[in-house]
Amino acid sequence: MPQPALLAHDLVRVLGGRRVLDGVCLTASPGHRIGLIGENGVGKSTLLRLPAGVDEPDAGSVTRPRDLDFLDQEMPFDTDSTLAAVLDEALREAREDLAELDRFGEELARVPEDDPGHQELLHAYGTRLERARHRESWDADRRATRVLEGLGLGALAYGRKLGSLSGGQRGRLALAALLVRRPSALLLDEPTNHLDDDGAGFLEGQVRSLPGTVVAAGHDRAFLDAVSTDLIDLDPAVEGPVRYGGNYSAYLAEKHAERRRWERHYAEEQEELEELRESAGVIAHRVAPDRNRADNEKMGYGHRVGRVQNAVARRVRNATRRLAELERTQVTEPPRPLRFAAGDLARQAEGSPQPLVALRDVRVPGRLALDGLEVTASDRLLVTGGNGTGKSTLLAVLAGVLPAEGEVYRRRRLTVGLLTQDTVFERPGRTVRDTYELSLGPVRAQRVPLASLGLMRETDLDRPRPVVRGAAPTPGAGLVGGRPAPPAAARRAHEPPLPPPV
Repeated sequence: MPQPALLAHDLVRVLGGRRVLDGVCLTASPGHRIGLIGENGVGKSTLLRLPAGVDEPDAGSVTRPRDLDFLDQEMPFDTDSTLAAVLDEALREAREDLAELDRFGEELARVPEDDPGHQELLHAYGTRLERARHRESWDADRRATRVLEGLGLGALAYGRKLGSLSGGQRGRLALAALLVRRPSALLLDEPTNHLDDDGAGFLEGQVRSLPGTVVAAGHDRAFLDAVSTDLIDLDPAVEGPVRYGGNYSAYLAEKHAERRRWERHYAEEQEELEELRESAGVIAHRVAPDRNRADNEKMGYGHRVGRVQNAVARRVRNATRRLAELERTQVTEPPRPLRFAAGDLARQAEGSPQPLVALRDVRVPGRLALDGLEVTASDRLLVTGGNGTGKSTLLAVLAGVLPAEGEVYRRRRLTVGLLTQDTVFERPGRTVRDTYELSLGPVRAQRVPLASLGLMRETDLDRPRPVVRGAAPTPGAGLVGGRPAPPAAARRAHEPPLPPPV
């Protein structure tokens, strides 16, 4: 049974007075896995939400397959629902397929072949059989177990309510439900956000095995490299969004070459514009009517000057015409890419050689068990590990927002910033600029403007709502860094004892 393509034509979407999408087209046929890439704010999520039917375009049209599903960055389930309820809904269509096939089979066995209704039943049976094959309905229950295990959710009790899960677990559950369903068209917004390396590898295999259309937006280069057959770059370009065939590595090579061509074209045009402006001005000055004649010009001056002035006037007109044309059609300047430029992420502590934070025999029952850890002022610590191993719990303990058993030492007057996976703004209707200033205070916000950090463009700062699901760390609430504590014997031999826990 052929699957229909996803078609979007001349999409326009205006948000907060800004055209996020302006005449964007998208064709996604079955078997194609298209990656949407670009900086935050260029419209990746918007381009997914329109074909998904979550939002309506201000102009343009969408033709979508009937069996289309969408992974949003927000969890679509009620917090009072259980894991079992989510799985039952994901498996509902597969179970309906099998039940209908049984029913059609029984009816076909009862209805003779020469009966007028036999062919109609046979056609209905074939249609449902093809749909079940496409969904792999016979394997749905086993697939559900495999998907939950692959995404690190296999140990969760089926009766557990979603409100008791972490943000990462809820995100992975939403993804699991879609993989269990196997729709004919799948739209994914940042699908690897809450996955560890094993989970991301499992997702890559699942996405590659889908027979239908997949469109995924994200910044995970490894994922895009592994699954994409095409890429659409929504970053500003001379001729708008560009579609590239191949995976991320192929795109990157072409993108770098394209950027160099754009920069070279722009530089050459600017050089020509400068030469034309200078040339037109110099020529016009030379042909000025009040220019004094040199002595050797007096004989035959009138005859010669007429011809010269006519020739020079033509040159002025030509230069002026070319200048006006080039100014009207010149290539726009390539925008400077966002580059994170925060400088020092924290003040360097002075004075005491003691660590900023030290943990000894720390336990959070069921979540974290750590024998020792010290964080000094010069450390930068990367915490790695699979989902559920306690990475977020460790950060919360270090930040002082989660109590733990054991010894916890923090230097006096130490302030720690914590950026969590789920950041909630008190008033999401505020502009980005206002949210930043109210978090830091006007003096600090003016001393370190948000635009200078390379995280957001100046044009996005006055939008009526935050454009990213994250925020500048609030005072007293990222971690500077750290290193594992040395063995106890070495610590006793070379270091003074830790102060009492606070």
